[in-house]
Amino acid sequence: MSVGSMTGFARAAGSGGGWRWSLEMKSVNAKGLDLRLRLPAPFDRIETEARARLARVLARGTCFVNLAAQREGATQAARIDEATLASLANAARAAAVKAGLAPPTMDGLLAVRGVVEVEEKADDETAIAEACAGALASLDEAAAHLAKARQAEGAALAAVLSERLDAIEALTLAADANPARKPEAIRVRLAENVAALLESSRGFDENRLHQEALLLAAKADIREELDRLKTHVAAARALLTAGGAIGRRLDFLSQELSREANTLCSKSNDVSLTAQGLELKAQIEQFREQVQNVE
Repeated sequence: MSVGSMTGFARAAGSGGGWRWSLEMKSVNAKGLDLRLRLPAPFDRIETEARARLARVLARGTCFVNLAAQREGATQAARIDEATLASLANAARAAAVKAGLAPPTMDGLLAVRGVVEVEEKADDETAIAEACAGALASLDEAAAHLAKARQAEGAALAAVLSERLDAIEALTLAADANPARKPEAIRVRLAENVAALLESSRGFDENRLHQEALLLAAKADIREELDRLKTHVAAARALLTAGGAIGRRLDFLSQELSREANTLCSKSNDVSLTAQGLELKAQIEQFREQVQNVE
């Protein structure tokens, strides 16, 4: 499987059952899967099925689905109230004769309120079922396009993440090989510190001071942090190779990488090692920011 992004956009359109529709679908980052559908009547009846279909395609992200639909052709029917029309015509003719006027015309009679009634056409369940089935087909089409777009962006994202992991690994190896970590260098720094303390005050117990110096040296050792950094980098590479819905696990690893880098900086007793630790933290933060886009 390949790495997928959580952002994408797709569109589909169709017609059927006397309806024409267009469907837009877009997704953005989220901690889980959040489906937000806007379906007008009578298409709201497909919401449950639409959610189930989207859940089979998407693992994470907020997905917005908007369906715009309109009926094709006439949606209204006119009905003439013949009884009212006949009664009105008789009364109008009698009044015209009495007043010596021209007899009423049909268009004049039809313009009288109540003679012509406009009614909405009743919904045809068969036609609605056909339209809903077509809308679901358009949903599947848009979801496939959205998944493809997310995979394409995910491939580019995987390349960026691999570059960040390369940088993190290189900095970890550089810190491991830093001359300041060599026992000789540590011994010299401790000796200088002890000498400075002894020179400034004669109240120190040399044996006790020696023990404290050894304890400080042990606390300053970053071997464990370096080993964990290497392990986390290897685990992140394995996830990128496996692909699939790996965003949450990569986010966890990025937090662990950050934790180890912080500890390395806090233990560092050399300027060059501290500088490497700070650069390591910067690279890990960039890695973590990109991980937020991974499905």
